[in-house]
Amino acid sequence: MQSLSIAVIPGDGIGPEVVSEALRVLDAVSQADGSLAFSYDSFDWGCEYYLENGVMMPEDGLEILRRYDAIFLGAVGFPTVPDHVSLWGLLLPIRRTFEQYVNLRPTQLLPGIDGPLKRYQAGDIDFVVVRENSEGEYSNMGGRLREGTDQEIVVQNAVFTRLGTERIIRYAFELAQSRRGRLVSATKSNGINYSMPFWDEVFHAVGAEYPNVQQELVHVDALAARFITSPDSLDVVVGSNLFGDILTDIGAAIQGSVGMAAAANLNPERQYPSMFEPVHGSAPTLVGQSIANPMGQILTAKMMVDFLGYRDAGKVMEQAVVDALKSGMKTPDLGGTSTTREVTDYIIGRIKRA
Repeated sequence: MQSLSIAVIPGDGIGPEVVSEALRVLDAVSQADGSLAFSYDSFDWGCEYYLENGVMMPEDGLEILRRYDAIFLGAVGFPTVPDHVSLWGLLLPIRRTFEQYVNLRPTQLLPGIDGPLKRYQAGDIDFVVVRENSEGEYSNMGGRLREGTDQEIVVQNAVFTRLGTERIIRYAFELAQSRRGRLVSATKSNGINYSMPFWDEVFHAVGAEYPNVQQELVHVDALAARFITSPDSLDVVVGSNLFGDILTDIGAAIQGSVGMAAAANLNPERQYPSMFEPVHGSAPTLVGQSIANPMGQILTAKMMVDFLGYRDAGKVMEQAVVDALKSGMKTPDLGGTSTTREVTDYIIGRIKRA
């Protein structure tokens, strides 16, 4: 039996609630598939840890995480801690130290969901956004001068390297080649006159190696509109750190609820552990009400299982979620009345039957 070691960081807000449900689903998969087992170590890092210790994770946190097969994260952030503190104190150090340069976010309109774009039915929307996850607009370079005065100057540098740009674009081409063969690149070269023309040049250069992939460069504002007007025209989208971040939130919205949105931070070379986290955030207003949607976290667990090499188990997990949606087992964000645990119980029941 293959045992996979998972570092679990439940995090903040609804994170602990939905993570515990997803772990129940993983255990059900393990029981159903005798060849697969999980071992978990849980770490209480996050905003509460910060308020007690002044840091989001201990000094040796990254060394602790390095030895695991994967990292399973709930959510990070809470109103009592500034967002830049929570982000730069936990998520970004993990992503960058472990070379998780691919942020992968699928968008699907699943059966049983009444999405906001009424002309689309289940299956019509099915695309993946590949977001550069290690540099770009979120590079930690810049500063403030004459702070607090009427002559204050603020500089935020965006850093694009050939290595970082080429590897994310190549990953997107490979993914498109394995799917329906269409790739759209988000750009803004008409307004950002250094980094975006460079991005476009690399896109064309790498694209020359993939003549069987249909290739488009689309300005990000027009592409944001296209996410709404014709999402069925999309297969794989690749974008810089900022552009990918914004576009994927639109993707989460059009699939019915941000509570459905799964995501992965991947080190494709597998030299370091990859990290899997849903998109919904900590949702502090939902804490303790038993109405948080666990499906985004469960589908994130499915992405983790896929990446670790157990795609058959991943298919069973996804089908169980679809069965729950078809049966009407939905939390309030999807228009239902089910509790967090009721949804998970139904999913686990379907996995056992499968």
